[in-house]
Amino acid sequence: MANPLAAGGKSFLQAMSTVTEEAAVPLRVVQMEGLAVLKIIKRCEEFAPALVTGQLLGLDVGSVLEVTNCFPFPIREDDEEADADGANYQLEMMRCLREVNVDNNTVGWYQSCLLGSFQTVELIETFMNYQENIRRCVCIVYDPSRSSQGVLALKALKLTDSFMDLYRNNGLTGEKLREKKLSWVDIFEEIPIKVSNSALVSAFMKELEPESPVSQCDFDRLKLSTAPFMERNLEFMIGCMDGLSSEQNKFQYYYRNLGRQQSQQQAWLQKRRQENMSRKAAGEEPLPEEDPSNPIFKPLPEPSRLEGYLVTNQISSYCNHINGVAGQSFNRLYLMKALQED
Repeated sequence: MANPLAAGGKSFLQAMSTVTEEAAVPLRVVQMEGLAVLKIIKRCEEFAPALVTGQLLGLDVGSVLEVTNCFPFPIREDDEEADADGANYQLEMMRCLREVNVDNNTVGWYQSCLLGSFQTVELIETFMNYQENIRRCVCIVYDPSRSSQGVLALKALKLTDSFMDLYRNNGLTGEKLREKKLSWVDIFEEIPIKVSNSALVSAFMKELEPESPVSQCDFDRLKLSTAPFMERNLEFMIGCMDGLSSEQNKFQYYYRNLGRQQSQQQAWLQKRRQENMSRKAAGEEPLPEEDPSNPIFKPLPEPSRLEGYLVTNQISSYCNHINGVAGQSFNRLYLMKALQED
């Protein structure tokens, strides 16, 4: 999958961004044109299960972020030449859109995902790169696999301000997180999406509406089997549980080393104090009780908790998916039972 902000991507944003200051009004809603939504869905569905990305264009108006258009990024191999080509492609697309008088202000990017597995370190880094120049940007995430179950799996995400401050200052340690009272649910903030169309488009869609309200899609909703979807969610969740266990092992190893180091420090200090007592009795100057050159006084780096937070967030997402699908399945089963009894 092509990285939206690789190599030359940062200079592209600096050239195209028109937002220089953070707006005082918080972002309340993302208003998307129906055409932009259809473009995103079409692109993601065509290349599924491969992951695709693209640029969002629009306007930032008060508490509303308007997404009026979008265009896809080319799918290339991840290397330096591809990154440079991708940046040139974006610049050329923006120039062409500007020539035909189409909104060409960057307001974020969109990407596809598989069963909601989008919460990664790469997404965090992309957000931070975008927000260096565009403070109010969002990521539109579309999940084709969930949409096939009858749900429009489209969501708008942004990073919370508290998390961004800690991430910039490399403060994702246990002490800093406890001080800021930041938990794994405080990384992403979901912004409500409102799909809007012009009056002319709405009237045209009304004309295209079929006379019969029942279609094959409506009958598909009555399927009782959800085994494939449930199985894949469970498989992904088990993988996340293994990842969470690995993260916990890292911290257990860190705390074991920390306890061992503290024991060595106490033993060294006790020995030094006894030595100083002997030197004092002999009329000699005492030695300092701390020796910075000694390896046991070198602080151990604490592992970042970002991976653990993201994995926990992802597990919660899978649990919500399973809960929702299971609830719908029970409703259909009770409906079929009632029909058979009648």
